[in-house]
Amino acid sequence: MAEIVHPSPALAHQFDNLEQQKEASTLGMWVFLTTEVLFFGGLFVTYCIYRLWYPAAFAAGSREMLIWAGATNTAVLITSSLTMALAVHAAQTGNRRLLMSFLIVTMLLGCVFLGIKAFEYHTEFAEHHVPGAAFEFQPQALRQNAQLFFSLYFVMTGLHALHMIIGLGLMSFMLWWAWNGTITKEYYNPIEVSGLYWHFVDIVWIFLFPLLYLIGRHV
Repeated sequence: MAEIVHPSPALAHQFDNLEQQKEASTLGMWVFLTTEVLFFGGLFVTYCIYRLWYPAAFAAGSREMLIWAGATNTAVLITSSLTMALAVHAAQTGNRRLLMSFLIVTMLLGCVFLGIKAFEYHTEFAEHHVPGAAFEFQPQALRQNAQLFFSLYFVMTGLHALHMIIGLGLMSFMLWWAWNGTITKEYYNPIEVSGLYWHFVDIVWIFLFPLLYLIGRHV
């Protein structure tokens, strides 16, 4: 008499096995990230075009950025990518305690990033660098085009911060699933897929930092 194999509780009904489910979810995340690349890519192209048109104003705008804050946030996100990778490895080996620890550290680093970014926004607001009627910039001759720089700065970093907040939400779910035993050595794909999203958000910042803070700063 053949032995009856009971499916894993984590297996969705539309899949034959966990391996097929893993392949489908991973493919789905890569497709989603491709659309995100197109989305941010459009913003990057727009920024580069305007920077070529108005180099003096964009260089002057870059010099107003808090470079220590941008550099610190870059280090924070690179470290968070490391802890996220370690969380994936812990999930693959079934070490739930390490998995939860690395997820918590990753989330804390994400919160540090958002805290520093909030401080930057507050500074720009205090210096009247928020585009609008109250926008101020010296020299006055560059004011209009510098406002375009800051408009792109707030749009690009704001959307990135929104993605970071979404990432923190995903990590919260992953932490809950790790705590209640949903994530196991056999079923760790949610951690792996969430890690792909987190790494993508980090990579976007790696491009934002030099574009907004470094290029043309000493012109």
